[in-house]
Amino acid sequence: MKILFVENHERFAAVVTREFLTNHEVTTVPSKADALRELDAGRFDVVLVDFDLDDGKGDQLVQQIRAAGNPVPIVAVSSHEHGNAAILAAGANAVCGKIQFNRIDHVLKELVGVEK
Repeated sequence: MKILFVENHERFAAVVTREFLTNHEVTTVPSKADALRELDAGRFDVVLVDFDLDDGKGDQLVQQIRAAGNPVPIVAVSSHEHGNAAILAAGANAVCGKIQFNRIDHVLKELVGVEK
């Protein structure tokens, strides 16, 4: 599965990718602008979006993705409940908070029907 991981904590993104997303093709970017560029340039099966990004908030990114008519499945992956709630309200399809990342394969399977 091709995953766009929008996360501005490089070390966290590296650990998560190594521990939980090794069987997927993961592109990690730290900002809304980078995420929108990646989405324009390629096709992704799912987007994982954190709330606090280098250039704004994850819910703003989700609003922009949805306003552009992009139906890509989106998973909120903030460590804060209010961040995940805001991302969901903006149009995300699911939540897998950072402390629950060991469940990401389950969430991805439920969302897009793909197993690890």
